Amino acid sequence: MMNNIQERWKQRIRIALLELAEKQGIDTSQVPADEIPVETPPRLELGDAAFPLFAFARVFKRSPANLAEEIVQNIASSGVSETEGEARATGPYVNVFFHRPSYFSSVIAEAVTQDHSYGQTDTLSGQRVMVEFSCPNTNKPLHLGHLRNDIIGESVSRILAANGADVRKVNLINDRGIHICKSMLAYERFGNGTTPESEGVKSDHFVGNYYVRFNQWAKDDPSADDSARKMLQAWEDGEAHTIELWKQMNKWALDGIWKTYEHTGISFDQVYFESDTYVEGRKEVLKGLEQGAFYRDSDGSVWVDLEEISLDKKVLLRSDGTSLYLTQDIGTAIARHRDWAFDRLIYVVGSEQRYHFTVLFHVLEKLGMEWAGQLYHLAYGMVNLTEGKMKSREGSVVDGDDLLAKLEALAAEEIRSKEREEAVGNIEETAGSIALGALHYYLLQTSPNKDMIFDPAESLSFNGNTGPYLQYMGARISSMLRRIQGEKRAAPEEIDFSLLTVAEEWELIRLLGEYPDRVRMAGEQYNPQVIAAYLYDLAKTFSRYYHDNPIVTGDDRAVREARIALTTALLAVLRSGFDLIAIPFLETM
Repeated sequence: MMNNIQERWKQRIRIALLELAEKQGIDTSQVPADEIPVETPPRLELGDAAFPLFAFARVFKRSPANLAEEIVQNIASSGVSETEGEARATGPYVNVFFHRPSYFSSVIAEAVTQDHSYGQTDTLSGQRVMVEFSCPNTNKPLHLGHLRNDIIGESVSRILAANGADVRKVNLINDRGIHICKSMLAYERFGNGTTPESEGVKSDHFVGNYYVRFNQWAKDDPSADDSARKMLQAWEDGEAHTIELWKQMNKWALDGIWKTYEHTGISFDQVYFESDTYVEGRKEVLKGLEQGAFYRDSDGSVWVDLEEISLDKKVLLRSDGTSLYLTQDIGTAIARHRDWAFDRLIYVVGSEQRYHFTVLFHVLEKLGMEWAGQLYHLAYGMVNLTEGKMKSREGSVVDGDDLLAKLEALAAEEIRSKEREEAVGNIEETAGSIALGALHYYLLQTSPNKDMIFDPAESLSFNGNTGPYLQYMGARISSMLRRIQGEKRAAPEEIDFSLLTVAEEWELIRLLGEYPDRVRMAGEQYNPQVIAAYLYDLAKTFSRYYHDNPIVTGDDRAVREARIALTTALLAVLRSGFDLIAIPFLETM
């Protein structure tokens, strides 16, 4: 989806290409005219939209530059009114210069009337996209790495939905395996019947403390790991005491984890449990063994040979018949496609698991799953604090709940230091929204594929490229427009947008017009950073603009109406963009 003026120019170029094809005796089906891309020129003097013609050079057997010249001549001869703008050939591009008042009116009218739906596209209409993210273990609370995973998954899901996809957000709870048995075994040995309530500890933290305790124990006692393996075997055999302990500790872990999800605004449409899907995975592996897709080693373990994809060999079932992560992922993928036949399944998982997903996708292909080619690993980089790398086993992770509490305390301190208590009303609620905005924006302003360092103090700055800065701009604009609430406003078609002659006004309109394209781009790349960077550019440009130009207090009523309409459109886009990256919008700060 483009804005209306861009779309009209695209159609003109499309018609010119088809007419030229007919003139040269070229089958018009060879002209992929519906795929004409649009770009924003790097400099204002090059125009407002650029349509590259590289894709058509081969069909017309001429250079893109020559093709651009002819297209421009065709458009000129067909008659274009002054209010529509002008097309010029610039090398291999048809560059278009919009008639600014018309463009202002078109973009502002769309943004204001469409409000929250402005920017949404139909590029993924009809597509069913499943997004898997979070996937915590039930032996510890969520940490900073989980928080990055969560917000990438949540934001990508919202962006895909904004591009017309039917999105289903799913979570896989890793509630079985040797790591779960380690926390269970430590509790059984050292817990003495205590509970989260008796200890006054959040329930997932209570469980996580025993995972750390196990690893401390295992350093001194080599038999600890063997005991954990025996407990896993007992669990898979359905031994009653082990199952009862497992259910209790899983409940403690999940109760706490879900409180963190509620706190951070993360939600899911469906939740899968590894304990339910690993059995199906094991059945599929054994079926593949019978069909010759896999082989059994002399010790009884089952393997897949990955020579076809230039990798080594990978075990699918241990010699004692117990399952691995890969086994349950096979079962989970099959269960998901059976439950909801997706067109694409996106796994939001750290980049260190690239090998795992390469193997998983290949194994599913060998099992004959025709949809295996629709699987995608959205790999994201590591995130740490300035103090260094996190280590779950040593208890040195950056706990998600603790980090949020720290951010909220810092935000409340900032509100009090600025003496804004009365203005914001509920300090704790506002501080919570600011903390969430700081966290989510900071985690998304870096492209997912890159490693990053999280600096809590920097993330909360009200100046610079931060969530609180964006929230402050949204609150400032809201406050500005509240001052004129109740006044009769002119409709966009009644406003003289030719009065908007300040350079920043044109910059803002260009940015507003680009918003649908940024939403499309973010969806194509599965990259919320595209939206984060856009919002910062928009807020920064407006900050520079309103500092020097009166908006609601100007003496010239006609100019004032035009500027108010521009600002109202900008606020609508900020609200929409905030929602895509899960930043709370604040009316007051």
